[in-house]
Amino acid sequence: MPAPHLRTLTIDLDGTLLNTLPDLAAAANGMLRELRLPLHSEATVATFIGRGVTDLVTRCLPAEQSADATFLANALPIFRRHYMAENGRRTVLYPGVMEGLNAWKNAGIPMAVVTNKAAAFTEPLLAATGLSAFFSLVLSGDSLPEKKPHPLPLLYACQHFGVAPEDNLHIGDSKHDAEAARAAGCHVWLVPYGYNSATPVQAVDCDAIVATLAEAAQRMIKG
Repeated sequence: MPAPHLRTLTIDLDGTLLNTLPDLAAAANGMLRELRLPLHSEATVATFIGRGVTDLVTRCLPAEQSADATFLANALPIFRRHYMAENGRRTVLYPGVMEGLNAWKNAGIPMAVVTNKAAAFTEPLLAATGLSAFFSLVLSGDSLPEKKPHPLPLLYACQHFGVAPEDNLHIGDSKHDAEAARAAGCHVWLVPYGYNSATPVQAVDCDAIVATLAEAAQRMIKG
């Protein structure tokens, strides 16, 4: 796993740094209860995560309601209200996250969060979990005109850090992270424990699969 030239790091949030599923599922089911619609299990909601709030809400709704633009437009603020109340309540760091972040910080490697979560939820969540200080840049799903799997967020991060895309490593948990990194020209490693929908990371085009961020840091820093 060659990595000696990698100079910067971009990291996905949900499913990579943080297990946010309990909060997202609670908010989704709070919305569905209010709309008097069938609820979903956490396992089902996990398959809806990764492409932002609108996609998650659309997939939570039954087909008839999700195809109704007016119904969807009314459902979105209901979800946001529930998620604002739930955001961070049950979220936990995955094993190895703090060890990895500390190792990268001590090695002087600049880090950015690149997530499809809306900024209104990203910033409070990073603060609540004690992760804000590790990142000099946070790009949320509504920070730029495009979000993952579009390469723009990763290209923006590379420009911010003043590095070529091939000198940046992106770490995520799904094909959307891999597609964004490949399109941007960045290296990409995936973790196997996140929200990868119907496509397991073993079937995704990536440079490596790492068990934890602690392992990723060790391999990246040693090169």
